[in-house]
Amino acid sequence: MTDNQITLRVWGDYACFTRPEMKVERVSYPVITPSAARGVLEAVFWEPEIYYLIDAIHVIRRGNWFSFRRNEVIGVISLDSAKTWMKSPEKTSPIQAGGGAPDGTQRNMLALQGVEYLITAEICQTGLGSRHTLKTYIEEFRRRARAGKCYHRPYLGVREFACDFEGEDDAEFALERRKQELGSEWRGYDDNIGLMLYDVFAPEARMHGFRWLPEGEHLADARAHPERVKKDKPEEAARRTAGILAKPEAVFFFADVRDGKLDCHPTRAQFARKQPAEA
Repeated sequence: MTDNQITLRVWGDYACFTRPEMKVERVSYPVITPSAARGVLEAVFWEPEIYYLIDAIHVIRRGNWFSFRRNEVIGVISLDSAKTWMKSPEKTSPIQAGGGAPDGTQRNMLALQGVEYLITAEICQTGLGSRHTLKTYIEEFRRRARAGKCYHRPYLGVREFACDFEGEDDAEFALERRKQELGSEWRGYDDNIGLMLYDVFAPEARMHGFRWLPEGEHLADARAHPERVKKDKPEEAARRTAGILAKPEAVFFFADVRDGKLDCHPTRAQFARKQPAEA
C-alpha cells in the first residue's frame, strides 16, 4: 500500500474487452484489461497534470460468456469530410446503420455477462508539475467516487456497456466483504491468459504529460515566435499547452490471474517488447 493508491469497485451487466488480433468479429478477453481499467478511472476524474498506474485488478465476478449479433457500420468519416460539414452543413452525408442500410453490416460479438472488478491504482503527477499537490488530486478522486460523480459514464470495453462504480477505502477489505455478501455465489478464479493488451500508450510515455498554459504564458509564446503570426489569425501562433506528444503504441504483457488477482503494475508486469530487426 502506498499513500497515492486508490481503489474503485466497478460492475456491469455486460462487458467486452476486445482482443486486437480479431479482425472482424469482436471477441473479449476473459477479464478487464489495464487499458480499460484506466479508462474507467479517467471517466471518474482526470486532469492533464496526473496519470494512473494500474496496480492490480481483483476479479470478484468473472461473468458468463454469451454471444449475439448486432448492427455495425463499415464506413468511416474522414477528417476532411468533418471539416467540410462544419463549414457547409447542407453537404452532410451521414453514415447509415441498421438493417438493410448501405453502410451497415451484421457482426457477431462474444462478450461477458455479469462482471465485477476491484481496480487498485496509483495516482501520479506528470513531470511538468502542477499548481496543486498530489494529495489534492487523491482526495478529489475519492470524493467523486463516493458521491458517484463522473465526467462521462464509465463503460466496460465498449460504450454500449455502461458500468456502475463505488469508491473503496481498502481493496483487501472490500474483497473479503464481497466474498461474504456473495456467499455460495463466490467462485475463485485462476487463469493463465497469456499475451494481453496492456495499454495503447507505453507507460513511460504517459509520465511526461501536458499542462494547459495560463493566459500569460499563452500570449508570451506568441510574442516569442512572431514568425508564426498570421495577420488575419494572430491567435494561431500561441500554443495552448506545454508537453510532449505521446504517440499511440500498443503494449502487451503476459497476464496471469492467481486467486482472482491480476498483477499489472508496470514495475512488476512482464511486457512483450518488440525485438529489434536483425541487420
